[in-house]
Amino acid sequence: MRVTREGHLHQLTWLPRIFPVNCYLIEEEQELTLIDAGMSYSLQGILSQAAKLGKPLTRIILTHGHMDHVGALDALKKQVPEAKVYISERDAALLAGDRSLRADELRTPIKGSVPAKIVTRPDILLHDGDSIGSLTAFSTPGHTPGSMSFQDRRSGALIVGDAFQTFRAMAVSGKKVAWFPFPAMATWSPEQALVSAYRLIDLAPTVLAVGHGDLLIAPVEAMKRAAAEAEGQVKGGERIHG
Repeated sequence: MRVTREGHLHQLTWLPRIFPVNCYLIEEEQELTLIDAGMSYSLQGILSQAAKLGKPLTRIILTHGHMDHVGALDALKKQVPEAKVYISERDAALLAGDRSLRADELRTPIKGSVPAKIVTRPDILLHDGDSIGSLTAFSTPGHTPGSMSFQDRRSGALIVGDAFQTFRAMAVSGKKVAWFPFPAMATWSPEQALVSAYRLIDLAPTVLAVGHGDLLIAPVEAMKRAAAEAEGQVKGGERIHG
């Protein structure tokens, strides 16, 4: 496991050169928040890094319900039962293995690896604008219907799950990247993902922290370029922002 620190944010990365899977520990004054639970093999690395930081892990936030973001959740909850689990109200259904669409959603099937055996259920269901410690939650549907991103109000760092990727290339969810097309292949709606990408750009993040790939410092211009590239293939180039 590789650890990269940027201020209050600690990026934990497994298989960084082959198939990077990231989790994030966010330091608060007296406690730690984990964003995403990686794969089953991520458990010991998460616990080890939390122990090194010397603060209790009190929150587990999930950006969305795909298996590579929730894989260690059950084992982690057994080890740290006092930690509260958070996920969007919408993607709580995915966490429970339910791929069904709601009446107001696009009729595109939900893609990606949805959990079949996760038994942990969320303690708190998140909505747009909610505060969790130093983080603000933002609804950013596209990769899944209930994907969320989280910005640290102290630093401007933005953790976006799979709304963007930086591995192999910078891309909005839904745009295939050579040699690492998997986030795109698991994207429910590229159109919604593009709308969410522009919303994230408008937050003017100082750091972009993704589910797959390295941290990006001062990311806004790169995010804009990635959004422009994605826009060129959404609806034949029809602009959908604004």
